[in-house]
Amino acid sequence: MDLTQGTLEEKNNRAKKMMLWFGIVSLIMSFAGWTSAFVVSSSRPDWISDFKLPNAFIISTVIIVVSSGAFILAKKALKAGNTRATTTWLLATLALGVAFIVFQFKGFQQIIDLGYNFTGPTSNITMSYIYLIAVVHILHVAVGLICLLVVIYNQFKQKYSPDKMLGFELAATFWHFIDILWVYLFLFLYFVK
Repeated sequence: MDLTQGTLEEKNNRAKKMMLWFGIVSLIMSFAGWTSAFVVSSSRPDWISDFKLPNAFIISTVIIVVSSGAFILAKKALKAGNTRATTTWLLATLALGVAFIVFQFKGFQQIIDLGYNFTGPTSNITMSYIYLIAVVHILHVAVGLICLLVVIYNQFKQKYSPDKMLGFELAATFWHFIDILWVYLFLFLYFVK
C-alpha cells in the first residue's frame, strides 16, 4: 500500500497512527533500558534477591488485564452501533484504570510497611528500581486515563460511529499497550531477582 495515496483525511489518519507507534516504540526502548539496568544492578552486593512483590501488585495486574477486556468490548459495541453499551464499557475501563492506580499505591504502602523505603538513608537500590519502573508506568496509565476521558467525552457528544472511530482506536491502542507493558513489568519484577 502506498502511504502517499488516499484522501487528505486518510493520510492524516495514517500519520496519527504512525505517530502513536513511534511513541510506543520510544516507551518500549525506555522500559527496556530500565529493566536492563535492573538486571545489571542485580549483581551488586547490596541487592535484595529474596524480595517478593506485594499482593496489591498481583491484584492490580488482574485489574489492568480486565480493563483491556472492557475496552475491547467497548470497541465491539461501537462497531455494532450500540451507544449505551459502548459508554458502559468505556466507563468500566475508566473505573478499572483508577482501581489499578489505587492498588499500585497500596503495593507501595505494603513495601514501605515491610521496612523498605524508596529513597533516603533506609533505602536500597532494589526498591529504587521497583519504584522508578512502577511510578513511570503509573504516569503512563494516568495519560491513558486522560485519553480515555477524552474518548468518553466524545462518546457522549456522539462523535464516534462504526466508520469514524480514529480517536477511539488510538486511545484503545495506547491503553492495550500500557496494559501489556505492565504485565511484562510485573512478570519481570516477579521472576527476575
